[in-house]
Amino acid sequence: MSTAIRLLVSDIDGTLVRGDKTLSDVNRAAIQALEADGVAVTLISSRPPGGMRWLAETLGIAGPMAAFNGGTVFDADGTIRFAYRLVADDAAAALSLTGRYGVTPWVFADGAWFTPDPGNWHSERERRASCLDPVLRTDFAELDARVDKIVGVSDDSDALARFETEVGNLIGPRAAIARSHPYCVDITHRLANKGDGITALATAGGLDLAQVAALGDMTNDLPMFARAGFSVAMGQAPADVQAAANAVAAANEQDGVADAIERFIRPRININDPGGRCP
Repeated sequence: MSTAIRLLVSDIDGTLVRGDKTLSDVNRAAIQALEADGVAVTLISSRPPGGMRWLAETLGIAGPMAAFNGGTVFDADGTIRFAYRLVADDAAAALSLTGRYGVTPWVFADGAWFTPDPGNWHSERERRASCLDPVLRTDFAELDARVDKIVGVSDDSDALARFETEVGNLIGPRAAIARSHPYCVDITHRLANKGDGITALATAGGLDLAQVAALGDMTNDLPMFARAGFSVAMGQAPADVQAAANAVAAANEQDGVADAIERFIRPRININDPGGRCP
């Protein structure tokens, strides 16, 4: 018999919320019902902590969560347990490539979001997700080793792919580089990835990874799919992400989280399991 699921870890954008960044009543109810049955639920996201806390409050999540693709683990009250940030030279190297490929940089550091182009048309969506307003900045050198995440943003898919490859060639061994949306590349410390993030969340709950289920939709979710006991991709996820998951649910616009819970997670829970509940 497979190990009972005790913790559900959900990605946010493209998974838990709709494209307009709203949480459906159906997804909210499904998560709260799962929690009532003894399965803990938490969140992992490329978002900064401030963009996650309102969802945690809405869902009644009390345990730790992971921001910046798992690089920052924090409690529901905002207290940071630990944070992995980019080495200063690596951040500078990644930023130096943005101009070459016509990629707009978003830099998250010191609890703020800096960019030389606050008017980028993707900024409004990011504002809703991060709960931050972009701050105009063209010189990032003074941020030193305080950068949580750099995002390269472009609608030129070929240029963005070349940028992603070049960044990987330049700092890949020391960084985690992945897509959180089709139009952006996330660059974080090598330990700021969702595989290490979901491991930290399981450890905080006193659980084995076999007791953890993960929900996601993009390539930055693949590291946690590889470690979780069970994984579910959203229906609109790219083919390689769906292939890496144990199951595929409905798309996020069709309440994919609720569908995943009802069809795939509930059959794998047992509230009388001697392993106990995640506190």
